[in-house]
Amino acid sequence: MRLLIPAIGVDTPVMGLGLAADGTVEVPPVTEHDRAGWYRHSPTPGETGPSVILGHVTVGAYGDGVFRRLAGLRRGARITARRADGSTAEFTVDRLRTVAKSDFPSAEVYGNEDRPELRLITCGGPRSGQEYRDNVIVFATLSATGHGGERAR
Repeated sequence: MRLLIPAIGVDTPVMGLGLAADGTVEVPPVTEHDRAGWYRHSPTPGETGPSVILGHVTVGAYGDGVFRRLAGLRRGARITARRADGSTAEFTVDRLRTVAKSDFPSAEVYGNEDRPELRLITCGGPRSGQEYRDNVIVFATLSATGHGGERAR
């Protein structure tokens, strides 16, 4: 799978992620700061429900993360997921939220939806040592699908 977000210069392979030992969603390893990760317990991008993709904003000595410009996305921006079967799912950004990690809106991010949606998540806000206080969450809805060079709306 591959994720493309032209508005912020993202063109990255996507790895699968599961749950960490503490029950939270895994994030890509710091050594993979330039890759996004799809939470494999969420729908495949383009399927009904919220597909969740995470990426780093920065990773200390490893440098800038793949989602370093995520907070700069605006409503209407396009996001394309190229799926493993060769099909594509194109999403349009509806909104962006920055929330304190302590107030993470789990139900809003992971809860059931009756249409294909996408959530992109990274860290943001002020830093305290190596940690960020907030999460930046992009909410997007499916706007087109295709296979190969074809697209359907």
